[in-house]
Amino acid sequence: MSVSRLKNISMIGVEQMGSLADSLDDSALLRLENLDTDMRPPDAAIAFTKEAVDDDGANSYLPFIGLNSVRQAATRLVSHQSGQEYDWKTECIISAGGLSGILNVLFATLEPGDEVLMTDPTYVGLINRVRLAGGIPRFVPLIPEPEGWRLDLAALGGLDPSAVKAALLMSPSMPTGAVFDSGEWHALVEFCRRADCWLINDAAMERILFDGRTVIHPASFSGMRERVITVGSASKEYRMIGWRVGWIVGPAGIVADTARVSISNVVCQTGIAMGAAAAAIDAANDGIRACVRELQARRDLLREELAEFAVIPAHGGWSLLLDMSPLGLDGTEASRLLLEKARIAATPMVNWGSSNAARYLRVVFSNEPAERLTGIGQRFRQALL
Repeated sequence: MSVSRLKNISMIGVEQMGSLADSLDDSALLRLENLDTDMRPPDAAIAFTKEAVDDDGANSYLPFIGLNSVRQAATRLVSHQSGQEYDWKTECIISAGGLSGILNVLFATLEPGDEVLMTDPTYVGLINRVRLAGGIPRFVPLIPEPEGWRLDLAALGGLDPSAVKAALLMSPSMPTGAVFDSGEWHALVEFCRRADCWLINDAAMERILFDGRTVIHPASFSGMRERVITVGSASKEYRMIGWRVGWIVGPAGIVADTARVSISNVVCQTGIAMGAAAAAIDAANDGIRACVRELQARRDLLREELAEFAVIPAHGGWSLLLDMSPLGLDGTEASRLLLEKARIAATPMVNWGSSNAARYLRVVFSNEPAERLTGIGQRFRQALL
């Protein structure tokens, strides 16, 4: 019998689809189920990692809150993006990946029963972490429109902020690829002010923006520096998934509390990886712009190939959603049919928000080149129509 804290912790679906796809051992299978990427990390990060393997100093628990070099680099990055100055010595620590950092921040900010504002749909791994930390997700819908997702401002305005102690927000959001515009950020910031709550900014993909969009950082709004906790990661923008390096930047008091949680959780980061993350952040050629161009091209190809289906375009990120309900299907049934009839692995969105999320199927476009995505429309038609 499971302990009570696991009562509402669900499977994420990706682990099941990934294992099933692996077991098929089929090179023709399109792997659209998991946020892996075929795009190479920065050369500077790879070179640094190779040298670090032979560096005895990298084979250490210390320092527990991260190497100075990566703390300095991450602080410079967040300061640049937000337009705020942060002190790397007191306002930045390093985590073993972005999601580890988010869990540590949630433990440092929530009391049991506190509500956390989140968008719907959203990554079930974020939802699970809120629940593990004793929080209760409070969903505000994302509205699917022909040209992309929009935040339901009317629903946000109707929420009672009194029980909300944190907002956990991501732009671009995963899995939708929704990107908040300035009006939506303004509404979210105003809600956090009314709620007198933290705004936890999951910045893992903040520069993976399409169609000329630019970063809007919530700490850039007047009076928000002391409310915003930014959690970044090397995994997505720098394509360094296996390095497991993230960072937390925010007001000194909450960063110190998060450090206390961190040392009681994962304890320390990957020694041979931290310096590589600093090298990626500081690299003259980090590859982000080139990768964004490629990702946007893949998104555009999918929109064209899947024009007969209810595709909600992504404004950024690594994935998009399709609404299966016009076909009389949900995401689970569509996923099954695509795997069986079209050799496509894609994850259904069961538990990725409210019950409404079950209608969606996620398509990841970060791990398959355009050459392999070409013709996907015919494979969808073969399986679903």
